[in-house]
Amino acid sequence: MAASFPETAISTERLLLRPLADVDAPGLVAMMDDEPVHTWTAIPQPFTEAHAGDWIHTLAPARRAEGRGIVFAVTEHLTRRLVGVVELRGTDWRLLSTEASCVTAAWARGEGYAPEALLGVAQWLFEDRGFLRLELRTAAGNTAAQQVAQKIGCISEGVLRSAWIVRGSDWTASARQPAGAGPDGESRSDLILWSLLPEDLESAQDDSWAEQRYVLRD
Repeated sequence: MAASFPETAISTERLLLRPLADVDAPGLVAMMDDEPVHTWTAIPQPFTEAHAGDWIHTLAPARRAEGRGIVFAVTEHLTRRLVGVVELRGTDWRLLSTEASCVTAAWARGEGYAPEALLGVAQWLFEDRGFLRLELRTAAGNTAAQQVAQKIGCISEGVLRSAWIVRGSDWTASARQPAGAGPDGESRSDLILWSLLPEDLESAQDDSWAEQRYVLRD
């Protein structure tokens, strides 16, 4: 039987990270209808209720069950509103390494939710699951994602040349194209490879982040 992550929830100071649920579908659809999401991610556009349902009921459970990673819905403690999604993928159980990515709703950006959520996941991985390496990959032009990586103490390891596709800025027109049609304005992009090791958490740039603790809600 393949190793896999347990179905769990992680609580930070302001956020609860938990498995995706049916109640998240409208929030997911609204979150993905956004220009930065279109530009910097490979999430289908337009992202529909059907996509959300498939993610909640099929794709996310399969990723966890098969040991490839796990998907967390990120919600506010106070409002229970969906503020983002954190994904782990490409998990290597021999190396105890995995890759993280994060999407934050447009209305929730600038509040520090992305670094708080990723730091909670990193602490859980290192301290509870015994992992030794967490990777992030950010497009060369995605300065917001690079700032998040730096905020939680990641170290830049180098550049993966021409390793990503950046979709065009006319995202509404591209989203309306029929399935299978190539969207306008696509271009290749380098990816910056970041890593976080357990010892890096001790030297995070902002000590207030390093002092925050996660709590499991199994």
